[in-house]
Amino acid sequence: MIVRERAYARAGFVGNPSDGYHGKTIAFTIRDYWAEVVLYESPELELRPSPQDHAIFSSMGDLLEDVRRTGYYGGVRLLKAATKTFAEYCAKTGLELPNRNFTMRYSTTIPRQVGLGGSSAIITAVMRGLMAFFEVAIPDQMLPNVVLGAETQELGLTAGLQDRVIQAYGGLVYMDFNKEHLERHGHGRYERLPVELLPPVYIAYRDELAKESSTAHVRVRELYELGDKKVVTTMAKIASLADTARQLMEAGKHDELAAVVNRNFDLRAGIFQIRPADMEMVRTARATGASCSFCGSGGAVVGTFKDEQMLGRLREAMGVAGYQFIVPQVAPNEGVQVLRAGARP
Repeated sequence: MIVRERAYARAGFVGNPSDGYHGKTIAFTIRDYWAEVVLYESPELELRPSPQDHAIFSSMGDLLEDVRRTGYYGGVRLLKAATKTFAEYCAKTGLELPNRNFTMRYSTTIPRQVGLGGSSAIITAVMRGLMAFFEVAIPDQMLPNVVLGAETQELGLTAGLQDRVIQAYGGLVYMDFNKEHLERHGHGRYERLPVELLPPVYIAYRDELAKESSTAHVRVRELYELGDKKVVTTMAKIASLADTARQLMEAGKHDELAAVVNRNFDLRAGIFQIRPADMEMVRTARATGASCSFCGSGGAVVGTFKDEQMLGRLREAMGVAGYQFIVPQVAPNEGVQVLRAGARP
């Protein structure tokens, strides 16, 4: 048996980044980019690196560019953390795992460290692959907690639940991270919305803007926990935008929704330090009439456009500025692919 599983990149559409502060968000998966794992039974347990984990370079400049874009640690650490967390979750919840070893390899097409949820996608894909291989189930509402635990407890990253929820559920999802509900039930309120509610959206990013997303939250987190009035108030305003956006989407009021997307970024910019290169990307998009906000913590943006004429201006402006640009496919995750004996891994 061979298991092949994917998890997709994501865009935090509205409410981002209030998920880490007991807020509300709406996000969607980007089917154009994915992380994939393949598992098959083997005599030993082996976690194989991907080509992106290479340690052979054509020159010193090639090495420097690789470190700048991907850091010092490859994806194997994510596989290790995910596998360990999965095994511990199963032991804690009484899910008995068969005594079977496996080989796991991964690949990803998600641009690294530009705010599209690349690391959480790899871990989510690993979790789903392990569930299929061992024929056990982690409930959808709990899977994001397990993925987040691998990142925060095992790898020491600062992150919220939004990315893990949307990548576990797929499609378009409304999320409410109310503190009392989280403490009482162990998870937030997550609701799949019809993908058709989304207006025309675009994604743009630039590889040169790669950075570790967790660093963006450190200072704001400190201020929030200290009760800083501006930070606490702003986070509450950002969270409220998710409800406003949902109402406008359901009413088909896309012009008003565009203003909400812009408001989301403007509020964020009032408490987070925004890099000049990121700010320029937002300004370039808005100059065409499109709305624009961050997909995650910087490096990639998401927004809405009104019609084909605006899309043409937007595509041209972003291309001239050197940004990668797509009109994303948005769709739920497919089911787990299980290939029988004789198929190639």
